[in-house]
Amino acid sequence: MAKPDNRADNVDRIQENIQNTLQNLHRGEDYLAEHASEISGEERSQVEAKNERRERAIEGFREEVKDEAKEQPK
Repeated sequence: MAKPDNRADNVDRIQENIQNTLQNLHRGEDYLAEHASEISGEERSQVEAKNERRERAIEGFREEVKDEAKEQPK
């Protein structure tokens, strides 16, 4: 039998995803800052592109939190 849809902890899980993604974003920025002179242009571009995707993901997560908060019983 399928489990019922329990959305009670969705906001908490999404906020945890935001924190994890922010942490990875900062690690990427720190990596670029520390190793700028040692890495290739291609690697730099890859890290920058990944960080851009992370920023978009964070925006999406924040929108999800807003949507979930609207759905939560008061």
